[in-house]
Amino acid sequence: MAETKGSPGHRQRLKERYLKASIDGFHDYEVLEILLTYAIPRRDVKPLAKSLIQRFRSLKGVLEAGIDELSSIKGVGENTAMFLLLVKGAAFAYPREEGQARGVIRSAPQAIELVRALDGDEGERFLAICLNSKNEVIEVETLHAGAMEMTSVSARAMIEKAIKHNARSVIFVHALPEAREKGHARTNNEKYLSQELSSAASAVDIIVHDYLISGKNDFLSAREKGWLR
Repeated sequence: MAETKGSPGHRQRLKERYLKASIDGFHDYEVLEILLTYAIPRRDVKPLAKSLIQRFRSLKGVLEAGIDELSSIKGVGENTAMFLLLVKGAAFAYPREEGQARGVIRSAPQAIELVRALDGDEGERFLAICLNSKNEVIEVETLHAGAMEMTSVSARAMIEKAIKHNARSVIFVHALPEAREKGHARTNNEKYLSQELSSAASAVDIIVHDYLISGKNDFLSAREKGWLR
């Protein structure tokens, strides 16, 4: 009988490739294929891996998808969706457990560089970089994905996210698509939200170091603009 993509031999060769070369040289769908072999042990998962990459654009996109989004894909059951969520959770928990912070943030450019490295060019996002007392990164939390109505944002709810991570300070980053960068970054709503967040954070002894509006090629700092005291 001919060997199939889902056969033990094919799976074993994928795993051996990973053991020899780590993640280097693997396509996103191949990494996802290896992961799926542990969630779906007796099925050819290569087509499913490719479907997921096509739907969510990248491995990062798959791991950041919600359980409902994942479950909407044919072939992804609740257990598989939960497994992928756990993979992302473990990836973030590991550096915290090992005391390996993602680095110290000492400037606005460093904060922007971190967000772009983690978030890529995924469209509009609103993120919080949560820092400890040494300005080491504890977590980068996506507070909102997609177009954001500034007037409907709850500053208190966003600060509660920082509290959840035991943050001593936070840097907020509003990542905008290039097309909206210049027109949107200088609105009064951005200024108002930055001040609301700073006020809400101050009430619970959390410092807002900055509120950054990041486009593809440049950024604006609320601190430098004088929006934050």
